[in-house]
Amino acid sequence: MAIMMEVWGEYAAFNRPEMKVERVSYDVMTPSAARGIIEAVFWHPGLRWIIDKIYVCNPIQMTSIKRNEVRSKLNVRNAKTVMQGGQKNLYLNTKEEIQQRSALVLKNVRYVILAHFEMTEKANASDNPGKFQDMIKRRLQKGQCYHTPYLGVREFPARFKWHDEKEEVVTAYQGEMDLGYMLYDLDYHGKTGIEPTFFHAKLIDGVLDVTDCEVRR
Repeated sequence: MAIMMEVWGEYAAFNRPEMKVERVSYDVMTPSAARGIIEAVFWHPGLRWIIDKIYVCNPIQMTSIKRNEVRSKLNVRNAKTVMQGGQKNLYLNTKEEIQQRSALVLKNVRYVILAHFEMTEKANASDNPGKFQDMIKRRLQKGQCYHTPYLGVREFPARFKWHDEKEEVVTAYQGEMDLGYMLYDLDYHGKTGIEPTFFHAKLIDGVLDVTDCEVRR
């Protein structure tokens, strides 16, 4: 069953994985980011969200900002050493590890997400599509969420609301725009662990349609 959800915010950063040092956002929201926003509002083991279309309602605008980040991660070997009785730090000292990085991010974004869900084997006997449809609609209309949804990174929170299917979606573009290869989602059951998947993204009349795209690893 399908739902439509409108999301917007002052800034967004759907970072390209090929950029290792400086952060550069894709031109539009990725399907995996859209799924994460919906799951922040309603997630249940008995269903799986699938993104169909993303409507780009505001013109694509970029701006450059500087963000504070830490340059290292918690070390697994340190944790194992402590577990065996050794002495290692189990924290990051942000005063020593902090560094500034430039980021090319989106600003003044607004999207409408069209998605549907499929029931999974983890659904209970009392679960059914109609029940889940009513629950997600009610939560969107009341502005309820399990955690604050964000537009790519947690510094950029997303506002959201239910979008009635009867309301026309006005997009910011006409014609075709080739966006190149874009992150589709993460495959958590890949042969080598978590594997990213990609697809060739095209914006047609302001709509990113992923219903029949070819996904590559």
